[in-house]
Amino acid sequence: MNLDATLNRLTANPHASVDLAEVALSLARDEYPDLDVEAYLSQLTAMAHEAQRYMTGNLEARVTGLCRYLFHDMGFRGNVHNYYDSRNSYLNDVLESRTGIPITLSLVVMAVGSRAGMHVAGVGLPGHFIVKAVAHRQEILIDPFHGGRRLTPQQCENVVRQVTRQRFSIRPNSLNAMPLGFIVQRLLTNLKKIYMEADDFSKAIRVIGRLLQLKPNDPAERRDLGACLVGAGRYGAAIDHLSAYLASMAANGEDHVRHLLDQAQAEVARWN
Repeated sequence: MNLDATLNRLTANPHASVDLAEVALSLARDEYPDLDVEAYLSQLTAMAHEAQRYMTGNLEARVTGLCRYLFHDMGFRGNVHNYYDSRNSYLNDVLESRTGIPITLSLVVMAVGSRAGMHVAGVGLPGHFIVKAVAHRQEILIDPFHGGRRLTPQQCENVVRQVTRQRFSIRPNSLNAMPLGFIVQRLLTNLKKIYMEADDFSKAIRVIGRLLQLKPNDPAERRDLGACLVGAGRYGAAIDHLSAYLASMAANGEDHVRHLLDQAQAEVARWN
């Protein structure tokens, strides 16, 4: 896969058909340059072949079989003890440790399920990510982070309230399939947050660079990139991004961002 070309396709059309697992593994090469993407894709294909033995009958029975294989036999589970470990956001690490966060465990279900002949789509709830299996106008909601339990729409409301501490009501489009391009954005946004909160500016800069491939010139991403560049001592590179953000905000620019820009310009001026 040419990752840059694929991200450009998703930028132009978030609904474009791509192998989401291959995209996720290719992105993981930014962290693990020697990662063998094809080996992990072969592993997913082999898992799907094994899962098919469990997936017979109607959709309900097939979902039960897939979840039994992944969450019982294979032991995939949510990493409740170290949720914010960055390794939870890399699909190769999730396949090795069999632990992850909602979105990466959902990627596993989508990758294995689709390779086993089931239509599985990602559903991005506020603060939580789930999947749904679809066949003949029937949909079954699955929560991969919690062992593949089934969810009703009302239970989805409860999950969101528990995670976000805010009221949430299901609307007609709340459980729509999320376009693949937006799933990639959400995966990267999770990773960016982890690195920024850890003040790991070099890795945050790298991830935001990928986000800007998907959302060119997004003001918030340029703001965050500028802030991380300042944090990394790369003041010259920060100026354009911070200036662009403030220009997009017109008179409503944030004082914190103006301070960062002043700091970057002062540091650059010292060099001249």
